[in-house]
Amino acid sequence: MTHHLTMALAGNPNAGKTTLFNEITGARQHVSNYPGITVDHKEGFIQHKGTGITITDLPGTYSMTAYSVEELVARDYLVNHRPEVVINIVDASNLERNLYLTCQFLELGVPLVIALNMIDVAKDRGMEIKADKLAELLGVPVVPIIARSGFGKEQLLDTALAVASQRHEWQSRDISYGDDLDTVLIDLIGKIEETHFLKEIYAPRYTAIKYLENDEQLLLKGRETAPAVASILEATVEKICEHTKKTLDVFPEAVIADHRYGYIKSIVRQGVITHAFDTDRLYTSDKIDKVLTNRLLGPLIMMAILLGLYQFTFSWSEIPVAMLETLFGHLSNLIEKTLPDGPLKSMIISGVVDGVGGVLGFVPLIMFMFFGIAILEDSGYLARVAYMMDRIFRIFGLHGSSVMPFIVSGGIAGGCAVPGVMATRTLRSPKERMATLLTVPLMNCGAKLPVLALLIGAFFSENKARYMFLFTLLAWAVALLAAKLLRSTVLRGAPTPFVMELPPYRFPTLRGLFIHTWERTWQYIKKAGTVILGISILLWALMTYPGLPEDRRAEFEQQRQALTASFPQTASAELHDEKTELSPEATALSNKLQELEGKEAEAGLRNSIAGKIGIALESISRLAGFDWRTNIALLGGFAAKEVIVSTLGTAYSMGEVAAEESDSLGQRLRKDSNWNKVVAVACLVFIMFYAPCFVTVVCIAKEASWNWAIFSMVFNTFFAFLMAVGVYQVGTFFHLG
Repeated sequence: MTHHLTMALAGNPNAGKTTLFNEITGARQHVSNYPGITVDHKEGFIQHKGTGITITDLPGTYSMTAYSVEELVARDYLVNHRPEVVINIVDASNLERNLYLTCQFLELGVPLVIALNMIDVAKDRGMEIKADKLAELLGVPVVPIIARSGFGKEQLLDTALAVASQRHEWQSRDISYGDDLDTVLIDLIGKIEETHFLKEIYAPRYTAIKYLENDEQLLLKGRETAPAVASILEATVEKICEHTKKTLDVFPEAVIADHRYGYIKSIVRQGVITHAFDTDRLYTSDKIDKVLTNRLLGPLIMMAILLGLYQFTFSWSEIPVAMLETLFGHLSNLIEKTLPDGPLKSMIISGVVDGVGGVLGFVPLIMFMFFGIAILEDSGYLARVAYMMDRIFRIFGLHGSSVMPFIVSGGIAGGCAVPGVMATRTLRSPKERMATLLTVPLMNCGAKLPVLALLIGAFFSENKARYMFLFTLLAWAVALLAAKLLRSTVLRGAPTPFVMELPPYRFPTLRGLFIHTWERTWQYIKKAGTVILGISILLWALMTYPGLPEDRRAEFEQQRQALTASFPQTASAELHDEKTELSPEATALSNKLQELEGKEAEAGLRNSIAGKIGIALESISRLAGFDWRTNIALLGGFAAKEVIVSTLGTAYSMGEVAAEESDSLGQRLRKDSNWNKVVAVACLVFIMFYAPCFVTVVCIAKEASWNWAIFSMVFNTFFAFLMAVGVYQVGTFFHLG
């Protein structure tokens, strides 16, 4: 029978934990250079030397003191699931910083194996880590590895199996915290052991340390479990707090942190690290950062990179996007000729091909955008963007950790607001977290990208990259101003400090880039083929039924017969003979009939459920330049922003008077008298900033409450409409259209 065991991977952000998880399990989990993306633990299953192993990838965390959601998830998993072995991934090039978490694992008493990762980076920096010496001093196995290449993976798994097979009881490691705290610890441990306080969850020494660190989660659990004992422990801790505050002007948690780093230094300086050359020199990453994160040059370079990304995206995607538009045009013509007239034909052409096809037509653009973002992300540059933006964010009452949720949500067009909202969990200040959570949907997510590409391509085709860049800057500016408004009113409070570790620059691997690009592109395609398809068909039905009443249909039929009768019979006969080249009379008749069909389709669309709603809203929406067709599309956008493109495609294929069959949606909008450059900009502004899509609203409700979710919908929509009205009225006044 195959033995089975559980294993957990834990470590600091950027230490290579998720890379190792992917290497061991073959899972294609996303790797990022910042904390906050992996909040729930991920699992994989492997067989190694006859043993089945369930491997859990815990979120990256710097500490086991439960301040953030990551720390809570990691610690709760360890104490509740009790894995048989924990692999602690440690960055060899940043050993002292990473060993702080190791100390806490030792104090928790977990069966531990240290994976000494990035030994190649440490070597490049002139450092040689003596793994055997480190293992001897820490009292746990240490295995050198390179997670990216898989070096040391087999030895690591062998060592982990050996540790797991020993089945040691979880025993807390003793680390001295000075005479004052050590004396109190002995007192606390005695009381905990005597009363068996939380003994089934934590080792007594660990519980005592957490009380000294004022760990809120553990204090709360203690009060719920045994209020009387918890009260005695808290009183003891309060006395030592007063003592350390008087004598050292610090709280016990600061003393504990200092002694942990002292313990680490004493280990490292016992011959664990040797230096091959002068370590005071600047490493390659530091040299690059002196330029890329410079106060003056850094932001300019960042904007140049952003502009370059859009230039690359639009220039490389132009031909494949045009080819897809042509393909869907031919498909529409083929269905037109093949299927008999009726609701099915109308639904396939208008609801599916023109609707979903309009969204899928932007797949090449989305793919190139994601590829460019993957390069910035995997190279480590996005972490530098967060570092630089911290200075700006502080002005607007936000935190440096807010930058990554903004970027994830589409700060460099193409993200998604849902993971952006979830990434706000890393913020410790509730008010900074709420301000970030409410403003990240204002970024240009991947769902808005097709709409931006459509309208910019239709009305500003000569400078597409430049306009996309300007609209990205506008999204950042509006989001920051909205955050400032929130932080000055309903979310008033002092800012918290920000510390971020900058990972070294790395050359992205082609395999990693292709995986990340394909995963995100496939999500977009899957959404278009499921959610967007369903909504497009629903909206087609709303734009089709109840249709024209019998008397109106009869009027159009009479007009058709009268029109045909006004031309020679030979002209009508030519229209039904596909082999005959049309005479001037037959061509004129065909054009007149098409115009009449367009008017009939428009009348039917106006009389539909969606048409009536769009027309009813027109008295208000006209202030921003939106006609009734646009209103229908914008209503669909409440479900998902991509639907705006599919709904416009459906609306204009059903009711556009002068649209040629081969025209793209952009060409149809350009020809429509209701559209011009000013209307396009007003529409773009509204789409960028009005209510988040339905999935994001649900996510906000889960992360905060339904009150905040409804506030987000109402506030964003009202704010976006005011901006759109301002743009349209000013643009019209100055005749900019």
